[in-house]
Amino acid sequence: MQTKLEKMKESELHFAPMWDLNPLWNTLTESEKEQLAKDVELVHYAKNEIIHHDGDESEYVWMLLQGKVRIYKEGIGQRQQIIRLLKPYDIFGYRACTVNEPYNSSASAFEACTVYRLARDKFNRLIQGNGALCYQVILMMAKDLAFSEIQTVNLTQKHIRGRLAESLLLLLKNYGYEEDGRTLAMLLPREDLANMSNMTTSNAIRTLSQFAQEGLLAIDGKHIRILDEKALEKISRLG
Repeated sequence: MQTKLEKMKESELHFAPMWDLNPLWNTLTESEKEQLAKDVELVHYAKNEIIHHDGDESEYVWMLLQGKVRIYKEGIGQRQQIIRLLKPYDIFGYRACTVNEPYNSSASAFEACTVYRLARDKFNRLIQGNGALCYQVILMMAKDLAFSEIQTVNLTQKHIRGRLAESLLLLLKNYGYEEDGRTLAMLLPREDLANMSNMTTSNAIRTLSQFAQEGLLAIDGKHIRILDEKALEKISRLG
């Protein structure tokens, strides 16, 4: 069966080198940068295409260039729990590659996206030979761990209103507003918003409607306009 994944030719798409897009790679020496430029691959994934499954052997570290990627776990009844939504220049898959373990979550293209990918052995060779890069990877891993710990508390202890407000604010932090300065620059299906907030789709729809009735936001299909950001922050904070 032919896969949807297509390697992009350099003549089709051009992106700046990795060290110009994410400061993690600024620690590399000039010779390491030259080698990285030879080793890294430019790859395109179609909308909803799986990048890796939970339990797959770790093969690559990815850096998102354009589009959006969801990281998620599947629970009972194959219900997805979205762990995070990635934005351009975010790096993922690196933890499993660093410790040579299978991926402990799944990643898929929320929309058509393009990534740089680097084979595990080549990534590990870099961090083993460059102490500054290794330190930056440790910092990145520590920040991801702190985020996961906070999310665990938020998704298990907050009321559904607090969880949904938290998710909306996280989307705002990641993707910002459209040109109108009000509309979230992210068209998220209600099911995915529910999966981010650890609630059923019906509860997500009902709570969104309540927020709209209270004048906190306005809904137009998948478009969500934030009308009172401070009120959402208060709801999120109080849980």
